[in-house]
Amino acid sequence: MHEHHHRDVQGGAARAAVFGASDGLVSNVSLILGVAGAGPAPGIVRLAGLAGLIAGAFSMASGEYVSMKAQTELLQRELALEEGEIHRHPDAERRELAAIYRQRGIAADMADQLATEMHRDPQTALETHAREELGIDPAQLGSPPAAALSSFIAFGIGALVPLLPWFFDSGNGAVVASVLLGTVSALLIGLALARFTGRSMVRSALRQLGIAALAAGVTYAVGRAVGVQSAT
Repeated sequence: MHEHHHRDVQGGAARAAVFGASDGLVSNVSLILGVAGAGPAPGIVRLAGLAGLIAGAFSMASGEYVSMKAQTELLQRELALEEGEIHRHPDAERRELAAIYRQRGIAADMADQLATEMHRDPQTALETHAREELGIDPAQLGSPPAAALSSFIAFGIGALVPLLPWFFDSGNGAVVASVLLGTVSALLIGLALARFTGRSMVRSALRQLGIAALAAGVTYAVGRAVGVQSAT
């Protein structure tokens, strides 16, 4: 038997985790290299990196929660409205579902039969209208707390990667280690994004690396310029 599986495009936890790790890596490697470029003591770089990790993780999680909560409430409202319509006007809703089936090429008699069958059970009717009319899968609305937690943890992990070398080294050695770890992590995140979106793995990995490299390069150059100017 032929089977295929679709990616979960509505659930928020996996999406939040991947993008949280990406944001954590890009923002903190940029912050760390920007501060390091100015030439302060290693302790200042560590402090800046930790502050960026904590503040960014909380900001990312809260933003994800608010966004996901608003989306979930909107979808639940649409489902409630549809449920009310099915309860008050079952015949009209059945005809509406049959019309959708006919628009998809199903013969009129078969479309009416399918719509009638779906409306035998109110819950089945609601789920069918949600998918066919609204494009919503009621079973996959996503969980705002889960998305927020995934985002918080993932951002923290992504932000921690370029910061780790500064706990064991300082100066150019830590800068090089941050760049190397950031490069490897950016490629891995790009591969994860490709698995999530179904796009080319090579293109996704290189794109993620390019974004991280551009952000880190710009902030490092700015940090160097500020450091040189402050020293003169």
